[in-house]
Amino acid sequence: MNPTILQTPIDYLKGVGPARADLLRSELGIHTYQDLINLFPNRYIDKTRYYKINELQRTSAEVQMVGKIIHLKTVAQKRGKRLVAKFIDDTGEMELVWFRGHKWIKENIKLNTPYVIFGKTKYYNGFNMPHPEMELLTEHEKNLRISMQPVYPSTEKLTNKGITNRVINKIMQQLFIETKARFYDTLSQEILGELKLISKSEAMFNIHFPKNQEVLAKAQYRLKFEELFYIQLQLITKKLVRKRKIKGYPFTHVGDHFNDFYSNHLPFELTGAQKRVIKEIRKDMGSSAQMNRLLQGDVGSGKTIVALLTILLAMDNNFQACLMAPTAILANQHYQGITELTKDLPINVRLLMGSTKAKERREIAAALEDGSLHLLVGTHAILEDKVQFKNLGLAIIDEQHRFGVAQRAKLWHKNTYPPHILVMTATPIPRTLAMSLYGDLDISIIDELPPGRKAIKTVHRYDSNRLKVFKFIQEEIEKGRQAYIVYPLIQESEAMDYKDLMDGYDSVVRYFPMPKYQISIVHGKMKPADKDYEMDRFVRGETQIMVATTVIEVGVNVPNASVMIIESAERFGLSQLHQLRGRVGRGADQSFCILMTGYKLSSDSKVRIETMTQTNDGFDIAEVDLKLRGPGDIMGTQQSGVLNLKIADIVRDNDILKTARYYALKILKEDPALSLEKNKIILYTYQQLAKHKNIWNYIS
Repeated sequence: MNPTILQTPIDYLKGVGPARADLLRSELGIHTYQDLINLFPNRYIDKTRYYKINELQRTSAEVQMVGKIIHLKTVAQKRGKRLVAKFIDDTGEMELVWFRGHKWIKENIKLNTPYVIFGKTKYYNGFNMPHPEMELLTEHEKNLRISMQPVYPSTEKLTNKGITNRVINKIMQQLFIETKARFYDTLSQEILGELKLISKSEAMFNIHFPKNQEVLAKAQYRLKFEELFYIQLQLITKKLVRKRKIKGYPFTHVGDHFNDFYSNHLPFELTGAQKRVIKEIRKDMGSSAQMNRLLQGDVGSGKTIVALLTILLAMDNNFQACLMAPTAILANQHYQGITELTKDLPINVRLLMGSTKAKERREIAAALEDGSLHLLVGTHAILEDKVQFKNLGLAIIDEQHRFGVAQRAKLWHKNTYPPHILVMTATPIPRTLAMSLYGDLDISIIDELPPGRKAIKTVHRYDSNRLKVFKFIQEEIEKGRQAYIVYPLIQESEAMDYKDLMDGYDSVVRYFPMPKYQISIVHGKMKPADKDYEMDRFVRGETQIMVATTVIEVGVNVPNASVMIIESAERFGLSQLHQLRGRVGRGADQSFCILMTGYKLSSDSKVRIETMTQTNDGFDIAEVDLKLRGPGDIMGTQQSGVLNLKIADIVRDNDILKTARYYALKILKEDPALSLEKNKIILYTYQQLAKHKNIWNYIS
């Protein structure tokens, strides 16, 4: 088939027309034949048998029946009317009921004529079926017979405008007639043979009109593999092209800055994981290709030391570096930490934020341009056009999912060559997701905690145990420790959350009265300066308890805080709970995280609470989170469209994803340009996909 036919606008398909085309575009994003053919069913209804009225069970199942309507009447009810039909077959009778659309049904129904009806049965003084799907038996026998009926994604608006599942089914049949159900294959003979995959034409036909479960399973596997294979091909190609084409500055020299710090100023012995990661980074930066590495490490695993050693390498090779964080608090913390670690070294470090005064900005700009400023730490302010480096060789980005791709690209344009990029995150990304989202980055993982750190003890307590929990906080404060009490903040219910926070604060103040106890409070309605002041008091140990909403989720480092109480823990997502827990356990003392909830918990909430009490491993937690929430949510709202997959599901189809990545790597290793005859079809498909951007628009 000529592939261009699939780019035909949907308006031209028989049975669609301008009004329906507009609805399909706005509601389901269907613009072309190609979009329609890729509208895959959500589920299938088995229509392999016809039930008799005397075979019906009181289970409210979906059934298909053949019979006649012998009588119609309108019945008044509390609100409006309902239309009731008497439906009979040779074993008995039942009622069909409509609550809307009476006029159309009355005008179009043929009495005493055989119909095939389909719907959910209900039982109330006999069987009835509300709003059945109906088709004349003569029409039913003429149609393309499908025993497994597909159910397509839909919206309320489509249903209200008469574009029912049956209508979509009809136009899908029309599309197969117009395209003669022939699709060019998109995978090489080698892959089809090795994996025993069915052809593209067979797969497309059987995904929409399967005869039975067996052929459906084959079609699903074939199409899922293809979708994941081309995503992996895209990501791996991008990585190879970047390594081949995008030159970086080779950092071949390990000099005084690095060696002096490593030998004389390291505050503690590095873990094996930190040493391994530094080796990977040194190897990357020693070649003439640009480094693009994602550094994952759980909260408190020591990513900052790795970042600092990387910065010292850049300085040893006469380059400048920048470290960018998503919030002022986090940027300030990096700045404080690094200046403390390097206080005995000849290093010039400055901090640049939105609030930095003009005079100081001018000083920073001058020092950056003459090269006397070695490291600039800051927020988005670093990206401003006015900020020009003499020779930026390394950019470190913390919590990258809070920065868009466009912002990363801005750093590239501050130089002749793009700087080496190290992206750090404390949000563990499950391997499954990392393969799909960051398949174009190299990944390093710090999977050991620094020596001397004790695992945080996590327990679940119900609201009724609150006084015992307060008593426990009191005991910890008497040992000289500090505690956090965190309340949820969810945009939609801000007023209610604020009230919960203030009620909670009042009860804490009653139990911990001044002047014996000092309490900080931090929430979103405060001015930034007041927030910083309260945070600062807690950091300096002037207050023993910090009552806060989730503004403290990323980045406050108070080694003396040993207790984290999370109120209404059932309202938090797993990754949020894990991030919050990571605020304690930063000192040598035993730390505790107490999850407070009500008695009523949904099954998902139970899974989240159990997971938190059973493990401290961020990667295990991320895997559970991925299963509960799906890939879209994991990356936060900025990336919610990230994996806009048509048929595959990266959690359930993890094994297919691994197979797809294996084949993509194997092919590109042997034939990087896809120029061999046997890979011609793969190259053609790849170019078509890139041209129409069907699935590439969401690659990270």
